[in-house]
Amino acid sequence: MNTHEYQAKEILRKYGVPIPDFRIVRNESEIAEAIASLGVDEAVVKIQVHAGGRGKAGGVKIGSSRSQIEALAKSMLGMKIVNNQTGPDGIIANEVMITPAISIAKEYYIGCTIDRKNACASLIASPEGGVEIEEVAAKHPEQILTLPFDLHVGLRNFQLVRLVKFMGWEKEHAKVGMKIAKALTKAFVDCDGDLLEINPLVMTKENEIIALDAKLSIDDNALYRQKEIAQFYDPTQVKESELRAHEAGLVYIPLVGTVGCMVNGAGLAMATMDMINHHGGSPANFLDVGGSATVEKVTEGFKIILDDPNVKAILVNIFGGIMDCKTIAEGVIAATKEVKPEVPIVVRLEGTNVAEGKKMIQKSDVAVITAEDLSDAAKKVIEAVK
Repeated sequence: MNTHEYQAKEILRKYGVPIPDFRIVRNESEIAEAIASLGVDEAVVKIQVHAGGRGKAGGVKIGSSRSQIEALAKSMLGMKIVNNQTGPDGIIANEVMITPAISIAKEYYIGCTIDRKNACASLIASPEGGVEIEEVAAKHPEQILTLPFDLHVGLRNFQLVRLVKFMGWEKEHAKVGMKIAKALTKAFVDCDGDLLEINPLVMTKENEIIALDAKLSIDDNALYRQKEIAQFYDPTQVKESELRAHEAGLVYIPLVGTVGCMVNGAGLAMATMDMINHHGGSPANFLDVGGSATVEKVTEGFKIILDDPNVKAILVNIFGGIMDCKTIAEGVIAATKEVKPEVPIVVRLEGTNVAEGKKMIQKSDVAVITAEDLSDAAKKVIEAVK
């Protein structure tokens, strides 16, 4: 789950990271009071959306007077940002941040993420901030420092020393930098983060180090124990199909292909998408019905998949470990009768009660194509698309 910039900043502030003051406005009537309470005549106005590249899209602007700040905030409320991260439909900003303008002398990057290749958490830092870290890594890998850390221990002292030398921080700045790094790693672990970054972390012309921007993504599987953060969920920032899936207890991510996928288990879903690609097709979505799907969930999953006009065929790939193949069979039958899909459906079942599930489908009057294994299913669904 993604959060807004101001929500990430609120969390970091609790861990002692220096954050500039800010106000959030959600309608025009709040703007004048927010500016007055900040007590500044120059401020940065930033739209709050779950996407990067806000500045390039006109979502970050500086007002040099209170009247100009107010005008900018009014114009940016309800603004739609469209870029490669939002997709062609874009995302609308329902909240705007107003924060004092900062005189910047130097920008840095620092963040925490999960290093899946090495199966550990890592802190990533660069003395070149303010731009996408992927761009820095691609063009100037020598400007990237990666420090793996233990989830229970955090950064060790020798790693902190290495960090401040790499970033060029000395004396008091080194102490502040160490404090920020330790706070960042602790917040990342405590929040069950997938990503927590400060970009840019800046040195001001007044010689202070502060976090100018922040981004936090939480592992969805940990939200049951992150009650406070779970309340940050903003349904206006996701597509309608994703919202419907969320409300139905499904994990759904739209893609740009032609083969709709309904699978149980994230690993099997990824393998299914890979197999479709391997045989020359393109998946239209990632949809995981989970290990305890009901007939109702399966039916809703079909509806969500079929709402995508690009879907030309559907592949149902279920391995019945926890999941009962009979439940999936019931769902497929019920969904096809209710939704009446006009695209071919390929079904591959394996595992618990697979024989009963297959018999149910064969005895029903629904038109589906059965497959024996994943490779066979991928070939058949691609042929059905053609």
